[in-house]
Amino acid sequence: MSSSKFAGQVALVTGAGQGIGFEMVRQLAASGAKTILNDLDFALAESAAKRIREETGAECVAMAGDSGDLDFIRNMVSTAVTKFGKLDIVIANAGITLFGDFLSYPAESFFRVLQVNLGGSFFLAQAAAKQMIKQGTGGSLLFTSSVTGHQAHKNLAAYGMTKAALEMLAKNLVVELSPHKINVNAIAPGATLTERTMEDSGYEKTWSAITPMGRPAHSSEIANAALFLVSEEAKHITGQSLVIDGGWTSVSPSPY
Repeated sequence: MSSSKFAGQVALVTGAGQGIGFEMVRQLAASGAKTILNDLDFALAESAAKRIREETGAECVAMAGDSGDLDFIRNMVSTAVTKFGKLDIVIANAGITLFGDFLSYPAESFFRVLQVNLGGSFFLAQAAAKQMIKQGTGGSLLFTSSVTGHQAHKNLAAYGMTKAALEMLAKNLVVELSPHKINVNAIAPGATLTERTMEDSGYEKTWSAITPMGRPAHSSEIANAALFLVSEEAKHITGQSLVIDGGWTSVSPSPY
């Protein structure tokens, strides 16, 4: 349902061509925000932004590029300011999952996961915070972590490590950014039905069986939580990580 909750706000979301990131942008736009939508895939970014414009009537700019690249990160922030005059909300949602056994995990996979999941999030937050401080009106930063940052998951040592680190980053930035009225939080989604996860024909059945609430999340449920944390209602919430997993981390049965 559309509203004016984010009217006058400018938001940037990475990794938003589909799935959770797309739903975040869609909800922000439907609630009045002007948005920058990033995805690595040019065609996907363009089609996603077009769909949001047509559905919501709001301004949505597609920016295709590598969210782990420092120059591109700076370009996204400067484009938001050039296009819309400011930047109020940044959601570092982009991440890559490269599965692999710990004992044989290749260095190139390890450093790529770090570059995107950690480097991309860290330096996007840095660039955005500098702009928000310059504006003098505060802002909100949000990182997308994962339940794999809380519980061990087979073949995801590197990925889980980065996700746990993002939650510590959110906590640590409280010290430096709170004086500037910038709040920083993280969400940790569990199993979620997206275009990518549904490529696995057994995904929904498997996770429904091991999730206490009886099913995986929908992208809209993750986005609902994200939008609360970047809204005015959550301005006194900072340095926190919210797990959204239907209770899975309370019992943690393996899908394998």
